[in-house]
Amino acid sequence: MSFTNTFRSFKSRNYSLFFFGQLISRVGTWMQRTAVIWVVYTMTHSVFMIGLTTFAEQFPSFLLSPAGGIAADRYNKQKLVLITQILAALQATALAVVYITGYHQVWLILSLSVVLGIANAFEVPARQSMVNDLIDNKEDLPNAIAINSSLNNLSRLLGPALSGFVLARYGAGVCFVSNAISFIAVIASLVMMKVPQQLITTARKKISADFKEGLNYVKRHHEIRNTVLLLALTCLLVNTFNTLIPVYAKEIFKGNAATYGYLSAFIGLGAVISTLSIASRKPGHNMKKVLRINIIIVGLALIAFSYTHFFPVNLLLATLAGFGTMSVIPICNTIIQLVSSPAMRGRAVSFFTMAAFGTIPIGSLLVGWLSNYIGPQNCILAQGVIALVIAGCFSKFLSGEMKNTKLESSGIKTNNPPKQYLHEATNSAVADGHAVGHLAKPAQRQQGSGNN
Repeated sequence: MSFTNTFRSFKSRNYSLFFFGQLISRVGTWMQRTAVIWVVYTMTHSVFMIGLTTFAEQFPSFLLSPAGGIAADRYNKQKLVLITQILAALQATALAVVYITGYHQVWLILSLSVVLGIANAFEVPARQSMVNDLIDNKEDLPNAIAINSSLNNLSRLLGPALSGFVLARYGAGVCFVSNAISFIAVIASLVMMKVPQQLITTARKKISADFKEGLNYVKRHHEIRNTVLLLALTCLLVNTFNTLIPVYAKEIFKGNAATYGYLSAFIGLGAVISTLSIASRKPGHNMKKVLRINIIIVGLALIAFSYTHFFPVNLLLATLAGFGTMSVIPICNTIIQLVSSPAMRGRAVSFFTMAAFGTIPIGSLLVGWLSNYIGPQNCILAQGVIALVIAGCFSKFLSGEMKNTKLESSGIKTNNPPKQYLHEATNSAVADGHAVGHLAKPAQRQQGSGNN
């Protein structure tokens, strides 16, 4: 593994603007998310309410992501992301105003979280699939996807750490204001980007027909189907362990908001290390085997974390858990984006969004409810065991080579070489012009700039 070319995607001006604008905004979002969870927990002292808070923000992604994927395939992605970011900025501003003026009502905080979740349902598919349009050298696409996945992980490191400090010193209101201000960066970067003309890849159909076409595509594509299923199970049953981190901070370690911030930050540190290692791997590396190893790592880390009561050791185990759990999302994202055809990429990413971010709120509710009966420590212990079971059940799929099978679904063809490792398939597709929409055979173009 070499870090020499880890950041080669930043040679593209559009991608650099996109990354740093998103980074600042995502740090603010994680500050707000951490503060909201802490505020709700200190007001209710209920683990179930922590799960409900996560559910309120992220469950709309499960319901509306298919519509978000269809919108990403139909409309200008850059404008769609801009609109949703403005809506999220208004939500952050409303939350800051509501909290600072003294309206500390749980139902109001949860309602505003739902608004953010609706915006995210349309923003995530468009933002994820837009990465393909921002890279000048298409051979850097796998690196760009991995680096883009590191956005959330890096912000997960910085956001909770800053939030823990600000919560302890200045209160949640400052966290909410900071998030509202952070949207200036992402909105400015989106306005400054000059995205080239985009090929028209889909004909306008009924939304139900578009959804059915996307669902059939995912079901028939072996790599995408198995990847989405693995991702959904992991996010539902394993990645939700962080729902119990506030309980560990307050009840087990007898700490405060800063303790919660440290634990969350070290989970984020592991996530950042994980995504940087993914971005630095050379072409030809089988990422599915890396995924299997990382799921085993998180299983062992959670089992050890569950009954360890020595804070420095828990920080180390939190780092390992973050390394394992957060690698699942970027690797699965990379696989899905690389093997999906340009015409279906937005909808394929929407199913990724449902699997990654739609199942987490359900899992958070489940963990919050279950911990009331078996305790938080037994709950995390069980999640570690489940991670090992998932690694075992998908062992054959994760041990095999990356296959890019030929599909002909709803008039869409992908002609990619079978039995190739992830990046080998990508390099070959880039050379032949199959996997990347920009290199496909010229088709009818839409006048004007932007993504469609």
